[in-house]
Amino acid sequence: MPKHMKLGAFLMPTGHHVAAWRHPDAAADMGLNVDQYIRVAQTAEKAGFDLVFLEDAAGLRDENARTASQTSRSVGFEPLSLLAAIAAQTSRIGLVATASTSYNEPYALARAFATLDLLSGGRAGWNLVTSASEIEAANFGAEGLRKHVDRYHRAGEFAKIVAQLWDPADRSAPLNHTGEHFIVEQGLGLSPSRQGKPVMVQAGASDVGRDLAARTADVVFTAAQTLDSAKSFYDDVKARTRAAGRNPDHLKIMPGVSPVVAATREEAQAKLDTLQSLIPDEVGLSLLASYLATDALKDLPLDGPMPELQATQGMQSRQQLVVEQARRDNLSIREVARHFAGARGHWRLVGTAEDIADELEAWFTGGACDGFNVMPAFFPGELDSFVALVVPELQRRGLFRRAYEGETLRDNLGLNA
Repeated sequence: MPKHMKLGAFLMPTGHHVAAWRHPDAAADMGLNVDQYIRVAQTAEKAGFDLVFLEDAAGLRDENARTASQTSRSVGFEPLSLLAAIAAQTSRIGLVATASTSYNEPYALARAFATLDLLSGGRAGWNLVTSASEIEAANFGAEGLRKHVDRYHRAGEFAKIVAQLWDPADRSAPLNHTGEHFIVEQGLGLSPSRQGKPVMVQAGASDVGRDLAARTADVVFTAAQTLDSAKSFYDDVKARTRAAGRNPDHLKIMPGVSPVVAATREEAQAKLDTLQSLIPDEVGLSLLASYLATDALKDLPLDGPMPELQATQGMQSRQQLVVEQARRDNLSIREVARHFAGARGHWRLVGTAEDIADELEAWFTGGACDGFNVMPAFFPGELDSFVALVVPELQRRGLFRRAYEGETLRDNLGLNA
């Protein structure tokens, strides 16, 4: 059987472009409209996507009311509840939600995802993250953000506990929580679904994040701008997976990609230009500053170069990616902010279906990924365009399935149970 790339549909209110809500063809109310989410999930399922994915943060994205009011990301559904609604209206597509190890407890989280897995017939996945926002910390009474290394230490222990609660036969590490220890020791793990246990997803790309993924993850979401950087990440994480005693084929690496596709290159570029024209400078700068976890940009000239930035306790891999892109492409602060606002540092492709498929094929066959997490600029239109134009081209080339291989997320991802 030929190897097929895996595809995820990364769902976000109105779309991944920060100004998507201003586009006349976008579903501006998607953040609080369950029917819109169900519609796009069904579109992805009809096209054969492996999964839909929801990110989350346990707090506001922006504490500045002026800039927050100019985006669509200040409010939204709790992802597990939303995926339960989507599960009832779909039958094959995987359902992956983000939940942080920083401000949850293992038993409650393990139970929630096991429940979604049972309700959906074995289609659930947990995207493990550590919270990197001061706003989230304040919501849980914490005095500031935990250090990056401490967040990942907790995440590692958390992942081991959840794995044992899902599978009591997994005795890979001692438990630190008395009640959870009792449950596992008595063989009282949470009821398995037909896929055995939810799929584990991880998105950290720092050194400790890669190690955690190699030990625990079934799927890794990542951000990369070039084929070389994507291949370097792929080779490194696969090598770490092998060193951890696991089969590297049982870990799927899926970089994010934000495609803007049309019948002609000129039409595709015009679509992107329209979106870019809708970005207020202060919104782009605010979004960039939040991901870089710095206030160092606010008093600098927007048309000046990106400064050297001190390391923070925030999202370290994304900080490095942004700075490297600014240096590589000689971008000003304004240019970096406007580019970042389009896909938050992920790979952006603009062109015809053949153009998009050529690039995706080059990464996939070039050993840089196992598939992609697709990030449409706005919903539902850009997902519809990708499904109508790019998916048939990938299928024509034998790169993507024409029918699901199985009924569970693990089946369709080709993972071991």
